[in-house]
This record gives sequence, structure tokens and C-alpha cells, in this order.
Amino acid sequence: MAAVELTDLKKSFGAVHVIKGVDLDIQQGEFVVFVGPSGCGKSTLLRLIAGLEDISSGELKIGGDVVNDVPPSKRGIAMVFQSYALYPHMTVYNNMAFGMKLARASKDEIEKRVRSAAEILQLTPLLSRLPRQLSGGQRQRVAIGRAIVRDPKVFLFDEPLSNLDAALRVATRIQIAKLSESMPDTTMVYVTHDQVEAMTLADRIVVLNAGLVEQVGSPMELYHQPANLFVARFIGSPAMNIAPCMIEGANGQARVKVETGASVPVPADIPASAVGHKGTLGVRPEDLRVATDGDAIFRGKTLLVENLGEVALIYIDSGDENEPIIAKVDGSVDMERDVVVGLTAAPEHFHVFDENGRAFPRQRA
Repeated sequence: MAAVELTDLKKSFGAVHVIKGVDLDIQQGEFVVFVGPSGCGKSTLLRLIAGLEDISSGELKIGGDVVNDVPPSKRGIAMVFQSYALYPHMTVYNNMAFGMKLARASKDEIEKRVRSAAEILQLTPLLSRLPRQLSGGQRQRVAIGRAIVRDPKVFLFDEPLSNLDAALRVATRIQIAKLSESMPDTTMVYVTHDQVEAMTLADRIVVLNAGLVEQVGSPMELYHQPANLFVARFIGSPAMNIAPCMIEGANGQARVKVETGASVPVPADIPASAVGHKGTLGVRPEDLRVATDGDAIFRGKTLLVENLGEVALIYIDSGDENEPIIAKVDGSVDMERDVVVGLTAAPEHFHVFDENGRAFPRQRA
């Protein structure tokens, strides 16, 4: 068993509380990604699982066993860091085999595991090379291979692609996805600040903020059903557009009225007690379209039009100089700067949040 269970896990550095009570169950074979802003505690949480930091309070189980006081080498985990940390004087083969040699594994076992890992990561032609003869992506794959040969219960990745350029990130991300498929019983926990990595690799994403878990769910669940404004704004790029609104009700149909004066129906289960109170309306840039009549939800002067080929990003003055409204539209749309434009969306794309930033649940179909 390689399940990982965190129960009210906390970590403090002196008077600074970094992890403030995390409850999380990671099933065997899951690929779970921790995301959140800088300083939210995602790397610290990973290091607590690895045993590289002491747990202040709470309980950590790996494979059903409490491991709070178990040293890292005895936890059945392998960790891949941002830096490759390869021995420059050793070949790829010897870098991958080094840990097994220290553990006094037999030559046959070392040969078997290194060759198997090299095959998975497409490193076989590179086994006789030195690290200086490899690209950054190849070096990171060697670091991953060094972890594979240990046959761990749990893989931990701490932003392993952050030092690579865009093209190498894509190539190495593909390799990690293939690795996960080839090791279906191995649990993987991955820290990143890159949403693309999180959305494409994860079975489930854990969104962290200030040492607490904001939401846990599949990538599409977090995208379509964010639990609160923080998750709504953090997941998705460009970020979800938001605007203050007044929550209304008309003939049993939930509606909200935004400051522009537009009143729109929303697919949310809004209780009667919320009617007449302030809230927030959210809509993603890719769900907005240029309004052709008077149904504009947002209206303002265009600040910038970024034509990216297939798509274009239109930035609209929202009245807040730090928060323009962004629409992601078809690249064929002809739009200029300094013209007044209205934007709208289909009602099913609206998200409504209460005055405390909590999302009202979506209506069931």
C-alpha cells in the first residue's frame, strides 16, 4: 500500500505558522498536484511528507503506518528536486545506480533496474554520457531515473521543471505523464506553480493558500466548480473576471445585477436569505463574447488588444486600473484600442459568490 494520509498536519517555524492544519487522503496510485501562490506552504508540505522537515503536530501515514518520527530513508519515498544534483564525474548509468550501490544491491539487480528506468525515460542511448553532455531536460530525466531505481512507494516532485525552458518543460512533462502511466501503483505527489502542469498531469489538485487547503478536486472540477473566489481566480489563465453585484430574485429565478446595470439570470442555488445582499459575479475570459445588442454584462473602453493568432485577448477598462476585464475571443475578431465595447456570456457560464467569497452551488441539471 502506498496511500498517504495527512491528519490535522501543522508546521511552525518559531512563531510563524506555515502549515495550519491540513487534512488530506491520497490514494495509492494517485497523481496529486499541490498548487498555490508563493509562500502558501506547498513545498513545506511536501518536505513534511518526505521527512525533510519535522512535523509540529498532527499525524502522517504512508501505507497505513504512522511515519512522523521515521527518517526519510525509511519512508519508502523518493524525491526529485528543482536542481538535478547529478555527480558531474559519473556517467548517467552510474548516477542512476549510485544509490543502489550504497545499499549494496547486487550487480544483476542494479543492471535490471537501471536498464528498466532508462527504457521508460528514453535514456538508454545516453547511459555512457556525462551530465555535461546532456541537455537540461535530459539531466532532469536522469534525476527522475535515479529515483525510479529505488522502487519507492511514493514519488515526490518539488517543481522539477521550473529550471527548464518552455520547450523542454513540455517534453519532460510528457515523460512524467508516461512515467505515471507505466507505474500505476506508485503514488505521486507533485508541487508546481505552473497551472498547465497541474491541469495536464493531476488526477486531483490541492489548492493551498496561507497554509490551508482551499479546495481539492479534479482539474475540471476546480475549473468549472470553484469553491470560492480564491480558487476561481487562481485556476485558469487569464484569471476569471469578477465584478461586484447585487443578488436578486425574480419569479423563482436567481438573478444578479452588476454595477453596469445589467441584470442577468444565473445557474446557482441561491437561498432566499441571500437576496438583497451584495456578492460577486465571475465569468471566465474564454466564456465572454462581444455583445451585439444591449445585453452587455461588462462595458468599457478597450485598453489593449493582443492578437495571438488563433485567439485574441481584449482588455476592457473596468473602472479599476489594476483589474481590467479580459475577454479571450476568436483571433479573427477585428477590434481596436480606445473604443467602447460590451461583453456578455451565456448564463450557464456565470459563477456567483456570496459576500464572504464562497461560491453558491450550481443548479443540478
